[in-house]
Amino acid sequence: MARSLRIAGAWAAVLALGLTGCGTSDDGGGRTPKTGAEAAASAPDRVEPLGTRPKAELPATVTSADGHRVTVRDTSRIVPLTGSLNEIVFTLGLGDNVVARDITATFEQARKLPVVTRAHDVSAESVLSLEPTVVLADSTTGPAEAVDQIRDTGIPLVVFDPAKGLDDVGPRIDAVAKALGVEKAGAELTARTERRIAEVRADIPGGTRGKKPRVAFLYLRGSASVYLLGGRESGASSLLEAAGAVDAGKESGLKKDFTAITSEALAKAAPDAILVMTKGLDSVGGVDGLLKVPGVAETPAGLDRRVVSVDDGVLLNYGPRTDRVLKSLVKQLYEDGSA
Repeated sequence: MARSLRIAGAWAAVLALGLTGCGTSDDGGGRTPKTGAEAAASAPDRVEPLGTRPKAELPATVTSADGHRVTVRDTSRIVPLTGSLNEIVFTLGLGDNVVARDITATFEQARKLPVVTRAHDVSAESVLSLEPTVVLADSTTGPAEAVDQIRDTGIPLVVFDPAKGLDDVGPRIDAVAKALGVEKAGAELTARTERRIAEVRADIPGGTRGKKPRVAFLYLRGSASVYLLGGRESGASSLLEAAGAVDAGKESGLKKDFTAITSEALAKAAPDAILVMTKGLDSVGGVDGLLKVPGVAETPAGLDRRVVSVDDGVLLNYGPRTDRVLKSLVKQLYEDGSA
């Protein structure tokens, strides 16, 4: 249990840096991936709600991930404290009930809502000022004092375990839907999401070189001088493996979530391609800047300038838009037939 909490905490810290460690510009200045990334970055940032607005069957009583039994009686003012939870609630068709967002909820329908959480750092005062009828959080949400302050007011607060892979997508959607009293909508959304993911996986081309492409997930925040190589617990392995690729960091023996980039670690990982978050790539000055990070230019990926970028707000969400993430990843890896 202690180990799982440590991993979740470290992963949350990386996500926190992801949204606060660089500017908010979306113009992609200086970013010149070799293929595919520009088109992926320019795709509309929207969620696709279910066609029919669900009717909540309340009260709904659930067991929160932190052990509390919580009864939700009113979903008219929902405050999701993470971007992925915002995404699920909106996609379930309850977006009109959401009154706040996390800074990572950058999709169009949520963009004008007030920000009450900044990458797992909650302002209890901001949350309470909005008079929510239910608050949704992750086990990585903090500080604990803020979470306790919200719960102590008597407002129903449900905590969920964060999703770390494709197998978590359906159960997480179902858990959120159950807490909000819309289990039927949850089942419908889970079925839609899993079907779309399966369709993408069924259309993945085989590698033309007779081997799976090795892909390293690099976490970059140039403004904060943060350069990390993802390992077994980075959260990217499930996506890479679903795309028919090998997680180069995991395969090279990195058991931690993230490790500081070194020339030796990159040489051992020997990636054919590099996966990054879009803003992370921007923060180092695009592909040209990435190649200046020690060791990157000497890898097969660096020599070929094979860089795959996916928007920060969706890459590791493992939710209703994961099929789009996987499709973008596959397109960028295989579109020129060299992977």
